[in-house]
Amino acid sequence: SYLDQLIGRVLDTLDASPEGKNTIVVFTADSGVARGSHGLIGKQNLYEPSMRVPLVVVGPGIPANRRTDAMCYLFDVLPTLGALSGVPGPKTSEGLDLSATLRNPTTPTRPSLMFAYQKVQRGLRDERYKLIRYPHVDRTQLFDLLADPDERTDLSTRPEHAARLAAMT
Repeated sequence: SYLDQLIGRVLDTLDASPEGKNTIVVFTADSGVARGSHGLIGKQNLYEPSMRVPLVVVGPGIPANRRTDAMCYLFDVLPTLGALSGVPGPKTSEGLDLSATLRNPTTPTRPSLMFAYQKVQRGLRDERYKLIRYPHVDRTQLFDLLADPDERTDLSTRPEHAARLAAMT
């Protein structure tokens, strides 16, 4: 709540300034902490509570009070800010411009995301499913994030998911 209050002060000051209407504000943070999810406390896992981060973008040309479930990486923010500001991004950037999604939250961005935690975990997520692979112990998990957003039911051993498991692996 203290952070919310301080951000509110910054935004109020910006709104009161002559530049407020021409300013793009981005709020993001580090990845979350498991806080007991899956019996874990830290960030050393690829489950959703430890992977998702806040990303709020407001400014001219961006409709207010909209939310999207479109997937992105934080390195997509750089080319997005460039596009919104009329500045070309670096040619070496692997980030994608998310400005179309900011204007219309139903516009998809990335079809999938890949994750890793050191050399012990790998993950692939699309809009519905997430695969987590533990190569050192030869274990794989598969979750249907629409039906099971808390990632409690591992589908990796179910025959009806064998093709999906193979494709995502």
